[in-house]
Amino acid sequence: MERDFWHRRWHEGRIGFHEGRVNPMLARYLDRLSLAPGARIFLPLCGKSFDLGWLRARGFHPVGAELSGIAIGQLFDEMGLTPRVTAAGPLKRHAAGGVEVFEGDIFDLTAATLGPVDAVFDRAALVALPEAMRAGYAAHVGTITGRAPQLLVTFVYDQAAMEGPPFSVRGPEIAALYGADYTIERLDDREVPGGLKGVIPARAETWLMRARA
Repeated sequence: MERDFWHRRWHEGRIGFHEGRVNPMLARYLDRLSLAPGARIFLPLCGKSFDLGWLRARGFHPVGAELSGIAIGQLFDEMGLTPRVTAAGPLKRHAAGGVEVFEGDIFDLTAATLGPVDAVFDRAALVALPEAMRAGYAAHVGTITGRAPQLLVTFVYDQAAMEGPPFSVRGPEIAALYGADYTIERLDDREVPGGLKGVIPARAETWLMRARA
């Protein structure tokens, strides 16, 4: 999607994609990543997700990437933190209380700027991107995180019945995007209660991916 699309959504407060709670698949399957205390977990296109605060409260170091400065400001406000903001190349780094968020285009984020990553949780990034952008995104995240293990949440629904985002991303596409670099295991497949956006019948799938040797 165009940058202006997301900036406009945050400026207008049209953020129906914001869950307002910790993602239940993160809570249920985090232990499958076998992470040590203090592990750095990368959350791409994180918005003001409750997931960062939830991870922080459990002794992890959440690191996000987000285009909207409005979202980042609200994220830290809701955690009761005042971040220090510094330049990080073309991005801005917001950091406080063990939480970091890089503001700007995720494609401008490098491995050197991001630093070491122990795992990735993607519940809102891949499904936010149209098909033409997804291969580039998947490759980029793999590169900047050193192919750290990933928990990925996707949706499956009739794309002809509703425009994304979030977009429908099915299993064969997951295999095509990640299969060369990761082993892929589907951990969960469940109906979305009430349908996606309360309109379209949909299923939510959760995937565990680990780098191939």
